[in-house]
Amino acid sequence: MPSVPLPPKESNLFKRILKCYEQKQYKNGLKFCKMILSNPKFAEHGETLAMKGLTLNCLGKKEEAYEFVRKGLRNDVKSHVCWHVYGLLQRSDKKYDEAIKCYRNALKLDKDNLQILRDLSLLQIQMRDLEGYRETRYQLLQLRPTQRASWIGYAIAYHLLKDYDMALKLLEEFRKTQQIPPNKIDYEYSELILYQNQVMREADLFQESLEHIETYEKQICDKLIVEEIKGEMLLKLGRLKEAGEVYKELIERNAENWYYYEGLEKALQPSTLEERLQIYEEVSKRHPRAVSPRRLPLNFVSGEKFRELLDKFLRVNFSKGCPPLFTTLKSLYYNPEKVSTIQELVTGYETSLKTCDLFSTCENGEKEPPTTLLWVRYFLAQHFDKLGQCSLALDYINTAIASTPTLIELFYLKAKIYKHVGNLKEAAKWMDEAQSLDTADRFINSKCAKYMLRANMVKDAEEMCSKFTREGTSAMENLNEMQCMWFQTECAAAYQRLGKYGDALKKCHEVERHFFEITDDQFDFHTYCMRKMTLRAYVDLLRLEDVLRKHAFYFKAARSAIEIYLKLHDNPLTNESKEQEVNSENLSAKELKKMLSKQRRAQKKAKLEEERKHAERERQQKNQKKKRDEEEEETSGPREELIPEKLERVENPLEEAIKFLIPLKNLIGDEIETHLLAFEIYFRKGKFLLMLQSVKRAFAINSNNPWLHECLIKFSKAVSDHSNLPEIVSKVLTQEMQKIFVNKNLESFNEEFLKHNATSIQHQLSGAKMMYFLDKSRQEKAIAVATRLDKNMRDKNVKTLTKVFEALLDGSFGSCHTQCEEYQAACHKLFPYTSAFMPATNEDDSSIASVNHAAINHDLLSNEI
Repeated sequence: MPSVPLPPKESNLFKRILKCYEQKQYKNGLKFCKMILSNPKFAEHGETLAMKGLTLNCLGKKEEAYEFVRKGLRNDVKSHVCWHVYGLLQRSDKKYDEAIKCYRNALKLDKDNLQILRDLSLLQIQMRDLEGYRETRYQLLQLRPTQRASWIGYAIAYHLLKDYDMALKLLEEFRKTQQIPPNKIDYEYSELILYQNQVMREADLFQESLEHIETYEKQICDKLIVEEIKGEMLLKLGRLKEAGEVYKELIERNAENWYYYEGLEKALQPSTLEERLQIYEEVSKRHPRAVSPRRLPLNFVSGEKFRELLDKFLRVNFSKGCPPLFTTLKSLYYNPEKVSTIQELVTGYETSLKTCDLFSTCENGEKEPPTTLLWVRYFLAQHFDKLGQCSLALDYINTAIASTPTLIELFYLKAKIYKHVGNLKEAAKWMDEAQSLDTADRFINSKCAKYMLRANMVKDAEEMCSKFTREGTSAMENLNEMQCMWFQTECAAAYQRLGKYGDALKKCHEVERHFFEITDDQFDFHTYCMRKMTLRAYVDLLRLEDVLRKHAFYFKAARSAIEIYLKLHDNPLTNESKEQEVNSENLSAKELKKMLSKQRRAQKKAKLEEERKHAERERQQKNQKKKRDEEEEETSGPREELIPEKLERVENPLEEAIKFLIPLKNLIGDEIETHLLAFEIYFRKGKFLLMLQSVKRAFAINSNNPWLHECLIKFSKAVSDHSNLPEIVSKVLTQEMQKIFVNKNLESFNEEFLKHNATSIQHQLSGAKMMYFLDKSRQEKAIAVATRLDKNMRDKNVKTLTKVFEALLDGSFGSCHTQCEEYQAACHKLFPYTSAFMPATNEDDSSIASVNHAAINHDLLSNEI
């Protein structure tokens, strides 16, 4: 039933409720609600009840809020205010689809309500309902044709729908209404013109775009982008001479922009190598201090000319003392000929500088300062590290450190070399040394924390970061507030390696929440950007948000979470007390006493840590409450707390894994890992058609991937083992598997894979795993295949050999302790600095204990590290 209309006195009170809500004076708003509802005649007034609910929601009382809003809606279902309020409530709860339904119901009752239309349009663009957004913006344009936002919003709707002609017509009609004198520069008008031009370029209207930018050139603030657009359009139109002049002017403005040189080359179209070099020599004469015109020719010259140009380039930079010189040249290392030239020249410099302080013994001239030799050795250390010759790299960096023990870059590089050889503990130690030379440098502090996390030293990393986080809160919490995702992804990986799955999952979920918050933060810009006319940036923002979860941070977090949930599905965590009872049965009295003592100490430590965290949490909550009371407003209730113990004991780990997988499938479908992770989930769920979909997509990306090979054999065996599949499913699977296996049985398919990839350790490992998987009696043969280390193997590096070693330890080949030790010794000869291959010491019973995290005490491991 519709509510009785309010008399003037109560009507004024209701207006004051609306005003209080807009001004965030929620407590005053509740007082006015009470004044209306305390009158028996209006105790059931729907709109007042709805507004009371909305106000309570702003004070964090969500359940009461829903109760009052629903009650108000029941009492006055024909009120657009009640439906609008219900929509706002749903929106605050992130239930955008439900909110859109509420707004549509409100519009049925009041189709020309501007506020409801604006709120609806915001939700539609947020949810990318572009057709609906266009209709809503059209209604707003009809109602308010004089408002700028009405025109711009409607044009953007057409632009996003790729109807460029209509978008350009609307923008041009709106531009004509702007009363801006031709000589006056107005920033907002300038942005409108540039946005118009962007739409033209996206519509491939190159001639129109060029004419447009030339017509309004004087009224555009950003002169640089005008020239860049001109150059790009002239190239597209084939007007090469004019384009060349534009790019020459751009290079005069910024001689370090590689994109300008690319444009200039396209415009001048040099036919010979000499002509191409001439372009760069001319620029270098005009800009003798510019690096790009001397660096870029090194990409395309070769032979003696390369040697000559490189010699000049290196000498200048070594004399000047340029730390990022190696980074500048690193992209040349794909070419073995150029690498040998670099090595020959720089080792020659080092020999000559040691004897006569000159780059060459044949020269007579001014002697080089001692720092030149230092930078040459620094470069050589990076060079040999890149080539995998870690002993030589360490020799050079140690010599450099001995001569200059106060240079941060040297310790930083030493840590990097140790990281590359797989000794993460030593790498963290040297990075800490680098950090101690300048404790006010945030970059080196962050690097040190990252290296500590790689070495599983989570506590040390947190303490390191605490030097730059807010006082009074723990570093972990503050880094989470700041959305410091590099730390959280590394931290998740460290906890995963340590077997602390609950803590790792907490970090993964925190990263996922950051991405959700970033997506949600778009709301702040939908109206702001139209008001401020930052339209190009706004469209770029919308496009970025559409592919946000493509980011490497999300991929790392999602991959870690999926891997952990798969492990938790395969090996669910048992009750700890039961596990301890089972273990205690197998111990002697002395060992049992020692174990119980250790457990008591661990429990005491955990209790103290929990008490400290609890006290810290309480203090923070008090501060937050005080702050909220002062502001007389609170946001909606806090999110559910992420508790590691709950996260690692979820009822259905595979369903949780799928939540992380869906964005990867939608956005990172070109990565083979996405589909192989999907396969692993569906394999455990027994979803054969989805398994087929995953392997087919992976097969299309890289049919020779070693992990894919394992998945294919597991899949084929699972299909043959299931005889009760529906006929249609069985038929589809048989047809599709026929295309991949081509009438081969699994053993011959695996043998062919091994034969085809005889020089790849990774492929041999996967083939050997499957050999053992298909026939357990072939263990010796499988291990022999996996542990081959002959000269023909092309990927003999730390990462690959560590994978093989871990496979021997984790039971992929059954019990093989003797072969494991032999392989470890063989790898140690190849890579003596790698910690995983170092022989066992008295402190560390065996290397197996250091890799098999389920069998060790994680606190002891982190303390040891």
